[in-house]
Amino acid sequence: MTEVETTGSLKARVRAKMLRQLNEDGAPDPEQDDPRQIAIENDLEALDSVTDGDPLVEELAARYLVP
Repeated sequence: MTEVETTGSLKARVRAKMLRQLNEDGAPDPEQDDPRQIAIENDLEALDSVTDGDPLVEELAARYLVP
């Protein structure tokens, strides 16, 4: 685990996980929309627009972090 995953805020851990998923998926295919990548990008934008204590952070944590 990286330092962010073990010591960062929940928001930072969720953001790191989402970025890692996008990175692992590779470059998007310009010929075709990937609904999964689009969903992650939209969730990242939403995450970046809220503060640490916002309920959206918990919702995204439940979606992206393995308990």
